Amino acid sequence: MSSITVLALCGSLRQESFNKKLMQQAIQLAPKELEFSLGNLSKIPLYNEDTKNAGFPDCVDRLNQLLIEADATLIVTPEYNYSIPGVLKNAIDWLSRYQPQGFYNKPVAIMGASPGRMGTCRCQYHLRQVMVFLNAWVLNMPEIMVSDASRAFDHQGRLNDPKLVELVQKQMHGLKRMVQD
Repeated sequence: MSSITVLALCGSLRQESFNKKLMQQAIQLAPKELEFSLGNLSKIPLYNEDTKNAGFPDCVDRLNQLLIEADATLIVTPEYNYSIPGVLKNAIDWLSRYQPQGFYNKPVAIMGASPGRMGTCRCQYHLRQVMVFLNAWVLNMPEIMVSDASRAFDHQGRLNDPKLVELVQKQMHGLKRMVQD
């Protein structure tokens, strides 16, 4: 089988983000057929219809091109105020304005890490609602909601818990199967 391209998006901009660590773990634990490109959300301006009408910003065009070229998407995100971080929601709002819309009919895997006890469950459910509107196909199982994230990673940024490692591997294999089916 040829390679499967996956656009990886992180909903955190923080350099030492738990979610960036989790995203790197997903990439490292993924089947060899999955090839990842990293989407940069840091330069995307706040969505504004006037700006869009004057022409999509170059950084958004680049991200959209990665999305269009990808066979699937991996979204790794924290939860802010019980919901989707603004930087991620803003990027999705921009990307949803293109025709064709890049999430349409595309497999999506979601995972997240949080210092709290609930992991990122509320954010992930809100993100699933957004993906329904965009007609993306979110992988249902396994759900990966890393709680107590400050203890979940070792000093090299690797997951400590073998069960979490196994869940991440299962999700990445599930994403591969979704693309192949």
